[in-house]
Amino acid sequence: MKNQAVIIGIAGGSASGKTSIAKQLYDYFKGHHKVKILKQDDYYKDQSHLSFEERAKTNYDHPFAFDTDLLVEHLKKLKKKERIEKPTYDYTLHTRSSITEVIEKRDVIILEGIFVLAEPSIRELCDILVYVDTDSDIRFIRRLKRDIEERGRSLQSVCEQYLTTVRPMHEQFIEPSKKYAHIIIPEGGSNHVAVDLLTTKIKSIIDE
Repeated sequence: MKNQAVIIGIAGGSASGKTSIAKQLYDYFKGHHKVKILKQDDYYKDQSHLSFEERAKTNYDHPFAFDTDLLVEHLKKLKKKERIEKPTYDYTLHTRSSITEVIEKRDVIILEGIFVLAEPSIRELCDILVYVDTDSDIRFIRRLKRDIEERGRSLQSVCEQYLTTVRPMHEQFIEPSKKYAHIIIPEGGSNHVAVDLLTTKIKSIIDE
């Protein structure tokens, strides 16, 4: 095992299947190495100084919504197998939670988030870059179901957010970032052949 941790960056549109792939990779490697999934969403900026109404108006699908400097700082430490104290995000309150999570040294870091490939400072810290390419209609249906059932959103708010920010930001920032991917996985976690190829590649890097 090399002295540095291996970082796999997984990007793609909202509800494309990034989390599903991250979990499959985690399950594969957890028996042999110390593995951790890191969600870019936990690095949304703290908005506790704003009212709930103001927070709800934030464009969460723009790079400016994220504390990228803190994420990069933490990735550099994790790369060197150093300990970090990671923030967590409360989707119902639209701001950072008071709860933090201590992450000790890991062999493999699986970073998943919509802007992982779009941000140069994040890209350069990743050993493998993956883009999950899923049709927009499938992503919208998944997002609708997830945000209503898990995040307490209304049907109207999910549709409005998708039309005003999610779709245009995807076309402006996320779709173009696909060109940076080493591996493109169509249809997310259901593409078992692609996931198997990815695990083989990660294993070869770990075993160098």
